[in-house]
Amino acid sequence: METEQNIIEEHLASALSKRYLDYAISTIVSRSLPDVRDGLKPVHRRLLWAMRTLHLDPKSGFKKCARVVGDVIGKYHPHGDVAVYDAMVRLAQDFAVRYPLVEGQGNFGNIDGDRAAAMRYTEARLTPAAMALMQGLDDNAVDFVPTYDGSDIEPALMPAAFPNLLANGASGIAVGMATNIPPHNISEVCDALIYLISHPDAETARLMDFVHGPDFPTGGFVTEDPATLIRAYETGRGALRMRAKWEKEDLGHGQYQIVITEMPYQISKSDVVMKIAKLLNDKKLPLLADVRDESTQDVRLVLEPKSRLVDAQLLMEHMFQLTDLQTTFHLNMNVLDADGTTPRVMGLKAVLQAFLNHRHVVLKRCSAFRLDKIKRRMELLQGFLIAYLNLDKVIEIIRNNDEPKPLLMDEFKLTDLQSEAILNMRLRALRKLEEMQIKAEFEELNKERMDLERLLNDEALQWKTIAEQLSQTKKLFSQHTDLGRRRTQIVAAPQSVNVPTEALFEKEPITIILSKKGWIRSLKGHTGVADVRFKDGDDLQLALHAQTTDKIVLFATDGRFYTMMGGKIVGGRGFGEPIRLTIDLPEDEHIVAMFAAEPEKMMCVASAAGKGFLVQQKHLMAQTKTGKVVLTLDSGDSARFCVPATGDTVAVIGQNRKLLMFPKEEIPQMVRGRGVRLQKYQGGGLSDIMFFNKAEGFGYAFGNGTRVENDISMWLGHRAGVGKMPPTGFSRNNRFK
Repeated sequence: METEQNIIEEHLASALSKRYLDYAISTIVSRSLPDVRDGLKPVHRRLLWAMRTLHLDPKSGFKKCARVVGDVIGKYHPHGDVAVYDAMVRLAQDFAVRYPLVEGQGNFGNIDGDRAAAMRYTEARLTPAAMALMQGLDDNAVDFVPTYDGSDIEPALMPAAFPNLLANGASGIAVGMATNIPPHNISEVCDALIYLISHPDAETARLMDFVHGPDFPTGGFVTEDPATLIRAYETGRGALRMRAKWEKEDLGHGQYQIVITEMPYQISKSDVVMKIAKLLNDKKLPLLADVRDESTQDVRLVLEPKSRLVDAQLLMEHMFQLTDLQTTFHLNMNVLDADGTTPRVMGLKAVLQAFLNHRHVVLKRCSAFRLDKIKRRMELLQGFLIAYLNLDKVIEIIRNNDEPKPLLMDEFKLTDLQSEAILNMRLRALRKLEEMQIKAEFEELNKERMDLERLLNDEALQWKTIAEQLSQTKKLFSQHTDLGRRRTQIVAAPQSVNVPTEALFEKEPITIILSKKGWIRSLKGHTGVADVRFKDGDDLQLALHAQTTDKIVLFATDGRFYTMMGGKIVGGRGFGEPIRLTIDLPEDEHIVAMFAAEPEKMMCVASAAGKGFLVQQKHLMAQTKTGKVVLTLDSGDSARFCVPATGDTVAVIGQNRKLLMFPKEEIPQMVRGRGVRLQKYQGGGLSDIMFFNKAEGFGYAFGNGTRVENDISMWLGHRAGVGKMPPTGFSRNNRFK
């Protein structure tokens, strides 16, 4: 038996491209991006519709969330129950949405990141904001479409008397695109909409006089300057910095603690506490002693400073740098356009205008629907009045004819609808009172009909009505102080606070060891170096007692200075690490001096050839790993000395064993250069240099002690002199110490 086959030949690339595009469009439109008109994704829209059909309005009782989720996935949204329940939970979390659309009863999670209880335990009903979103569904405000299986219908979108997109924001990830819209204050949004109605040419900057910026449900601060905010809302994209709200709580006797009362949006408090605890354990928060979470219903995160001398502002700036107490909200107003199928990034004005256009359509549809109902009712009432005026004749026709309807229509010029209504009247409706009520109702409906016809024919009146509706919406939510008041404060960008690098380390004494082969390490405490071990063939070159908070300055033979933090030098019992891993020291150069920085202290730098100058340490600090050139060298020369210039007299001795002393003032103070000649040599160079106070005498190493020469007249001269032989007993290595 042969079977008919329908085979379509198609290139694989073309088939994959078409199907992937179909999938992408389906994800964008049916799952991930909100509609600019009602601000809802399909799952949210179906949740609200299902709850409405279950009569879960704010005045009714609660129903189990499992019942709602079951209706949604069974009738409208054929996806997993977990995803639908999670979406429902988010609509009920007052820390996730600014104006909850679902009122929950039971455990719906918390700001610490704890999940909601299972849907079989929780209950829910709609909030006034959700009811405002659906206001007009019974009045032909929007189109209805068949459900996925065609067994029922659902609204294609909501009438949206409540500006949900901006009020509650939205977030989602689609195929190749995403959206991230922050929540805003409903009063500000309504004011901006009302202003835009009367000023359709208004610029974004003017609209932001009303919509000042995001208004997150968790409060906190948005720290951006006005120009940055305006640019972000003009383009629909931007990065907005959020900060926690904190205050300094006085404990008396100079003691204080910092209390964080509001967290940045979508930041888990428990995660922040864990992060701070880890940083404390790793000793990366030297300004902080402890963190405690004392939160109940309100956020109360307590930070205890290391001491009362710690500056609170400096401590918080450090916390903002290292934790999520400061984070960034990436604004991306990517939504489905008014046609419901085209994704587009919109600015603030475009979003507001799209909402107004939607409300304009809804107003005309609702008004036309109401007008049609009024005309139909008035037609019936007019027929009733004719019946009352000719009651006896009507009764006679009905009693004496098997088919009275055509006769009534012919006799009294009635329509089919009127004749049918008269025949269906009850006898008790024939009272005189009923006739009076019908006349009153007819007159009232006639007045409403004229108002509606005037409204439908007058566009200016339509916009005025929309403005009045927005005023009512604003009034409804402003009555609730907690919902109406602004929670997030918009402040200017914070001043840049420089957190000193030394403040990032806990102050502890260390001994820094540098070997001749360039291995550096630190030992805890100020210890001796006699027992320090080195690798085979290596030995001690320099040792320094310092603190972990000190900046360590290194002077290399190429005339460069390098800076590193004492706390960053590797510690432990090993041999340390090559110094070239920390600084970019050339292979053929090595370190000749090492000291802890004292910015205002004067130093003297000198080369092997005997050229040098005075320089303050603040000019020696390098900002990069490549170091900072201070001493410029002649060809064949090398940097050799960097000593404290702490006396009024200089002593230099050359390799020719000639000692010269002269006043310190003869050496110039410079920032960079070759310097001046310190001593004149016929051969060799400089062996050592030191500074001392003339009144205290010249002290030098002698045996195991120190000898002091009070009469230095034979060696005293001027800079660049030759000098004379040192005192008897002076060290043969030509060193002062």
